[in-house]
Amino acid sequence: MKSIQAMNWNEIVESLNTKGYAIIPGVLSKAECEHLQGFYNDDQLFRSVISMERYRFGKGEYKYFNYPLPPSIQVLREGLYQPLSILANDWMQKLGIEMQYPEQHQQLLELCKAKNQLRPTPLILRYQPGGYNTLHQDLYGEVYFPFQVVFVLTQQGVEHEGGDFVLTEQLPRAQSKAEVIRPNQGDAVIFTTNFRPVAGKHGFYKSRMKHGVSEVKHGQRFALGLIFHDAA
Repeated sequence: MKSIQAMNWNEIVESLNTKGYAIIPGVLSKAECEHLQGFYNDDQLFRSVISMERYRFGKGEYKYFNYPLPPSIQVLREGLYQPLSILANDWMQKLGIEMQYPEQHQQLLELCKAKNQLRPTPLILRYQPGGYNTLHQDLYGEVYFPFQVVFVLTQQGVEHEGGDFVLTEQLPRAQSKAEVIRPNQGDAVIFTTNFRPVAGKHGFYKSRMKHGVSEVKHGQRFALGLIFHDAA
């Protein structure tokens, strides 16, 4: 696993500020991706299984982990939260939002707990041929962190075809802009949960974003999703 401290956070912050997302290549090795993918068949690790078709979220399945999280996922969740909390507070200040995110992830979970958001949100997603995920936001309650992370655990062009990561941005008084991203196995994509600040003539305004996954044509696509806030 690539050291979180060794990541180029200047580039990551610049990309998040200007595009609302950042790609970090090679965070997980092939062996680590296969290890995480293997969790999918261990039912004891998960609190619930969601069929996307049942809720009209798309076509596929995902599973939410139980607490305690597997150690590797806990390390990623806590380690990535700390540098992102600095940028999160910068965004809140720019937008005039009275929210101060704590430095430590456990403190964020305490804020969630106070709002009765008690359910863990890290998840593994599986898409088979024809599978996709509609455009959405993962808010889950009154308290939410403005960033989340997805790790693609399978390699496009080898284990699956299609399954691109898609982001849309609702520009003020304009049509939505779409961005199609093709991360490799083990890459991390950090992206905004809800909106990003954009400089305008009269200060910063919110530019709202959604994310989804395009249709998988062949094979199976697995991904690990890290959401930092808990769910109600």
